Amino acid sequence: MTVLRSTLFAILFYAGTVVAVLTAFLIVPFGDAPLRRHALRWARFHRWCARWILGIRSSVEGVVPPGPHLYAAKHQSMFETLELLLIVGDPAAVLKRELADIPLFGQIARREGVIPVDRAGSAKALRRMMRAATAARDSGRSILIFPEGTRVAPGEQPPLQPGFAGLYKALDLPVVPVALDSGRLWPRNSFLKRPGIITIRLGDPVPAGLPRAEIEARVHAAMNVLDR
Repeated sequence: MTVLRSTLFAILFYAGTVVAVLTAFLIVPFGDAPLRRHALRWARFHRWCARWILGIRSSVEGVVPPGPHLYAAKHQSMFETLELLLIVGDPAAVLKRELADIPLFGQIARREGVIPVDRAGSAKALRRMMRAATAARDSGRSILIFPEGTRVAPGEQPPLQPGFAGLYKALDLPVVPVALDSGRLWPRNSFLKRPGIITIRLGDPVPAGLPRAEIEARVHAAMNVLDR
């Protein structure tokens, strides 16, 4: 049953994604706001597929605070990259450049407002990321980042990438740490997904303006609280 569910999910979700990307090009002339609404419809389609095909749903603990914040999330699977768009409410997501360079998909993602980051990039690349994130903040959007830099298995707690501290300082926003345990059901290197409930825990906001060592320590601890 797990193989059947996972196969059906892959067929339906990725076929729907192709349709969503092609449809997005028809929406581009109408502006960025309709395009972002279209992206949220795609995320809701992903949620529907996860729930009714895979038997996976999320349980959210904590509260989304009002106003723009910097959301720093644990990253164990693809699930949270889309689920958090719905939970947070249209944040500008920081994604690795390779995803933003995918033909057609990348064009739409950049237009929708994702912030590409080159994990091995130069200072110039980091400055571009900062400018894009600042523009998103100034437009009233929150920023979503996965500060460990890549998907990790449950129990792995790598240090935060240097770009997080720079982004925190540049944006001058409170940080909402996000802990989750999606890797139990949706392993990063496995085609197979198991049914169950994924917990997504929104921590208390950490104020802006803290020293680098303190903000990194507090966010890292809160992001990994479900691994303990």
